[in-house]
Amino acid sequence: EVQLVESGGGLVQPGGSLRLSCATSGFAFSSVGMSWVRRAPGKGLEWVSTISAGGTIIRYADSVKGRFTISRDNAKNTLCLQMNSLKLEDSAVYYCALSGQAQAPGFQPRSQGTQVTVSS
Repeated sequence: EVQLVESGGGLVQPGGSLRLSCATSGFAFSSVGMSWVRRAPGKGLEWVSTISAGGTIIRYADSVKGRFTISRDNAKNTLCLQMNSLKLEDSAVYYCALSGQAQAPGFQPRSQGTQVTVSS
């Protein structure tokens, strides 16, 4: 069974930083691309970033490009998202997901996610 457990969220002031982690199990982590997505209050799911299985191909949403860095540790089956220069509009619940699933129409995360709140 695929298990994804996000952590690292919290309350931070604008301009601050957070590092999110996603502990995974139940599948061949090193063989699949992974993504971060987020859902802000009252809004739909938004794709944030994707990293290929080997970590060599990385993409970011324009809204986070230059501020967020996605990474993975295939030895530890862990996905990370370093978030710098946080803005009010980055407030959301962040979820990690298998990229193939995240791209499917109507995808809804089943994991708990981690809450990021950017507020002064």
